[in-house]
Amino acid sequence: MTEKIEAILEKECGLTMDRPVIVGVSGGPDSLCLMEVLRRAKYTVIVASFDHQLRPDSTRDARMVEKVAARLMLNCVVDGADVRGYAEEHKLSIEEAARSLRYRFLFDLARRFSAQAVAVGHTADDQVETVLMHFLRGSGISGLKGMSYRSIIKTFDPEIPVIRPLLDLWREETEVYCAVHGLRPHYDSSNDLMNFQRNRIRHLLIPTLETYNPKLREAILRMSQSLKGDHIFVTETIEKAWRDTVISEGEDTITFDAALLSACSLGLQRNLVKHAMQTLSPGVDITFSILERAANTINSSLQSARVDLKGGLRLFHEADRIFICTSSAELPFDIWPQMPVEESLSIACPGQVVMAGGWKVSCERWRLPALAKEQAERNEDQFQVWLDADELPDSFELRVRRQGDHFSPLGMGGHSQKMSDFFVNEKLPQRARDRWPLLCVGDEVIWVPGYRPAHRHRLKMTTSNVIYFSMARPPEKILPEENPRQ
Repeated sequence: MTEKIEAILEKECGLTMDRPVIVGVSGGPDSLCLMEVLRRAKYTVIVASFDHQLRPDSTRDARMVEKVAARLMLNCVVDGADVRGYAEEHKLSIEEAARSLRYRFLFDLARRFSAQAVAVGHTADDQVETVLMHFLRGSGISGLKGMSYRSIIKTFDPEIPVIRPLLDLWREETEVYCAVHGLRPHYDSSNDLMNFQRNRIRHLLIPTLETYNPKLREAILRMSQSLKGDHIFVTETIEKAWRDTVISEGEDTITFDAALLSACSLGLQRNLVKHAMQTLSPGVDITFSILERAANTINSSLQSARVDLKGGLRLFHEADRIFICTSSAELPFDIWPQMPVEESLSIACPGQVVMAGGWKVSCERWRLPALAKEQAERNEDQFQVWLDADELPDSFELRVRRQGDHFSPLGMGGHSQKMSDFFVNEKLPQRARDRWPLLCVGDEVIWVPGYRPAHRHRLKMTTSNVIYFSMARPPEKILPEENPRQ
């Protein structure tokens, strides 16, 4: 057993001999076994004992750990906190509060002593209980695979790993190990309290399930080990899809290419959304219903949609972009043409002007009306337009909408509507409307870029003079080393 664990310490946990390891020791058989295994393997061990103050005699456990560490000549640090009070203050369960305070203490020590890892004594029994807890919550493969030998918990530290070398050992084996090596574990009476979910699973659910399968624990452990391999495959697939679909990644916003994300399978979409949420808000609780809402928005035919996710995170589907962002994020505007601070810009024909965000507007006359008509019929880019120039001047104005603006869009037979109604009907995102550019002659709107020209200035069979406008977005600014597009 010792040789197997020592191999796990080196190969799976990635430990080296040059830096210390923080070992969480409660005084139970699992943590004492872990401490002794690391000590005998010649690692530099710093014992860390956290008093949850949930029992009147909890300080006795900490003193016992101190005595054991002193006898073995190991450095020991003891601390504690009022877990119950913390849980009430932060509206957490006792289990969540205990875990948060305990890990905060362990990782503070790891940074203080420049430790290479935080080691905890989770066993195969803990793995089985964890998998069942995740199953009851409706978890996917990432939950059903259970805990790993080595993992990063970003909420506590982005670099120092937590390691679990005893995941292949049953609790009975750690008890035997302690007896063989003269260690006397202390039994924590709170492990019998039925108001904790893990205890109910341990003492009620597992014994009941074992009446159907006496080898239940071994079966669940095998399943979690099998799913670890599957999870690696899924993770690699997600990473490739992430590189393909993510346009930019910031501290408070992740931007996807909407078409590429929509083309992914439903399961991949959910996993990409989940990864984005965990990147922006590590530790956020993500349920299937949240991912389902996000997927429905991604696959919606609406070109402008929004959905609240969890923990202040939101998803926006705007034009050809999908944003997942925090509540404080300022979404970029350069995905649309937007007027600069000035209310209007003049453009002469031929000519070119530059708007906000690097968008450019060009204007020129075409001498071949037949070719213009052919191009217009085949055109699928709504940011270019050919207009009948017989009643148009040589200079034009680009401006934002004004109170009382009306527009007679192509397809309405010359009937006009309020510009605000046109924006609503075309589902132009709300935040883009105030500075959306309108091409005008005097008070008349002759083209709404990205949508339609005015009915009056459409190309006709009798058109002999053609004027062409195009609006081009700036090239995307992506650092190849940060987000290679493949």
